[in-house]
Amino acid sequence: MKMAQVLEGVKTRNPYNQERDITSICFDSRAAKENSMFVCMKWMDIDSHRYAKAAFDNGACVIVAEDPVELPECEVIYVDDSKEAFAKISANFYGCPADRLKLIGVTGTKGKTSITYFIKSILDYSGRKTGLIGTNQNLIGDKIIPAHNTTPFASELHELLAQMADAGVEYTVMEVASHALELKRVFGLTFEVAGFTNLTQDHLDFHHDMEHYFQSKKKIVPMAKKVLVNLDDPYGKRLLEEFPEKTLSFSCKDKDADYFADRIHLAQRGVIFDLCYHGERHEIKLQIPGSFSVYNALCAAAMCLELGMRIEEVAKGLMLVRGVMGRAEVVPVNTDYTVMIDYAHSPDSLKNIITTIREFAKGRIITLFGCGGDRDRAKRPIMGKIAGELSDLCIVTSDNPRTEDPHAIIEEILVGVRESGGAYKEIDNRKEAIGYALSIAQKDDIVLLAGKGHETYQILGKTKIDFDERQIVREFLNK
Repeated sequence: MKMAQVLEGVKTRNPYNQERDITSICFDSRAAKENSMFVCMKWMDIDSHRYAKAAFDNGACVIVAEDPVELPECEVIYVDDSKEAFAKISANFYGCPADRLKLIGVTGTKGKTSITYFIKSILDYSGRKTGLIGTNQNLIGDKIIPAHNTTPFASELHELLAQMADAGVEYTVMEVASHALELKRVFGLTFEVAGFTNLTQDHLDFHHDMEHYFQSKKKIVPMAKKVLVNLDDPYGKRLLEEFPEKTLSFSCKDKDADYFADRIHLAQRGVIFDLCYHGERHEIKLQIPGSFSVYNALCAAAMCLELGMRIEEVAKGLMLVRGVMGRAEVVPVNTDYTVMIDYAHSPDSLKNIITTIREFAKGRIITLFGCGGDRDRAKRPIMGKIAGELSDLCIVTSDNPRTEDPHAIIEEILVGVRESGGAYKEIDNRKEAIGYALSIAQKDDIVLLAGKGHETYQILGKTKIDFDERQIVREFLNK
């Protein structure tokens, strides 16, 4: 592709060779090859300007940068914002695939993954070919493509969108992470409709405080034609006040919301509620338990109705969802107790899942969890206190310790557990901890394995090892 095409619509600060051929684009110098365009970007503690020479040595023929790059033997093009430039370059390089798709975005701390699956189920049932981009996996129809980030980097994102458009996908529903909004991975996209679920403590290692976290999430509003917002969340109320012309509300508490859930019935095997909007009332049945499932289904339903789906399609599509991997997932075991896996890795999500289980638990709740290393430390004692207060027994163990000492992470969690006064057991090795939890489980108990969810690995140091909790449970029980 000619450089003029790659840089179409990108505001540059200096002239460049418009006829130069570009065969690939990248932001990682290790991915550079002959005739690559390498874009220097800054995020967190990384400044890839320092790797421009390495990219050139690997074959890059053009460097795009914000700051001066001393490479007289290589063409350097300067831009004011290389993150925005990279998003536009990526779109151009893959033929602007988003223009051939109807995009649906979901953001917020909790619920994004479930809501995207609910929406896909509704769209699939209605006969629309749908793509999905998210935490668990990416999907083109039923074809699975592994996911490495909740929202991919711009080049990966547009390559994936191009595959979807070429495959005849009509709608693409995607999780839009705060990192992606702040780092402009989704810059230039337009969403037919977006959803805002809630905002609770998470990712403060990146955002530092809740206000910055909110300001990052808020960036989705100007990118969407309309936004469905959770009226029951304080940050949702802020969005409704700041963007009254673009937002619609959903609620499980306020009947003045545009969409609200009424006559909610919670059971062990699912929920039933009335979806009320525009003076109409329709019964919705969902095969996933918990009050949070009502919020997720309500948001998905409202978004699809705003897209023009019929209520019959919405209701049937929701009823067909049998669960999302790692979200209140019941592991099939031949025991008189239940094993559940959930991705809960923040204070609010841990509180929600244990509270939900308490709604139908007949025996004890045994909660096994840890906290990730090299991430927000402030939440560790908070999560410990929540688990200690709400569970009958806590087993505190490792999550993804990364480069931190696993025992040191556990000690920070135990500060909160001890404050709660709840019963607990400390086992550093997560596999051993799971075995212990299963060995002490009794009839009607529920063993909750929290934190890993859909992940089938554990990160020890900088090494990723195979670690599928479903398989570990099966191995233990088969013994």
